[in-house]
Amino acid sequence: MLIRGWDRGAEPEWRQWLAAGRDFGTLAANGPEGPVLVPTHFLLDADAGEVLLHLAAPNPLFAAVRADPRVTLAVTDDYAFAPGRWRGAPYTPTSYYASVQFSCTAEPVDDPAGKAAILNRQLAHFQPECPADRVEPGNAYWAQLTGVRGLRLTVRKVRAKFKYDDKKPVELQGEVAERLAGRHAATGNPQDAGARAQLLRRMAARTDRPGRSSG
Repeated sequence: MLIRGWDRGAEPEWRQWLAAGRDFGTLAANGPEGPVLVPTHFLLDADAGEVLLHLAAPNPLFAAVRADPRVTLAVTDDYAFAPGRWRGAPYTPTSYYASVQFSCTAEPVDDPAGKAAILNRQLAHFQPECPADRVEPGNAYWAQLTGVRGLRLTVRKVRAKFKYDDKKPVELQGEVAERLAGRHAATGNPQDAGARAQLLRRMAARTDRPGRSSG
């Protein structure tokens, strides 16, 4: 992922963005027969520097991890197409999006207690309204542990990109934000609303920085 200086996301920024409910991404590994890509929910523990998840035991990603434990987890959202006529000369269209990529080392978790611990943390995160649904010895969830394997990803590097035309004048960003609002009103596409929110947030951050020009 190419990240220009004006697109780079700082750690507080990407942490807040992910904490707003973005906990589904694509996990990629290099298998012996080529790349393996798995869409999956995950649980990020940013303070501990790890990501926890589980997959079905037969998932081909485990063979890929056995061959090469280096994996990448990518989360992308708030994307929109920006027509060239929105952006001023030379009228080049572009894509707006936010994306965070974690370069990690993957460690499969196969012991029942370890798998139960991962599943219980995920259950607490994804369905906090059901505290009784937990994996415990002897219950129905425990009996199904053989069908899954856990994964612990140790984060080695984080790359974050928020591509919303920060290299353009803030006045133009404001105009594009209004165009996104108009298109969202016409089509109902939620991604236009999400992209507009990120663009306005980045634009506000630019204008709040001391000594930063609007050009």
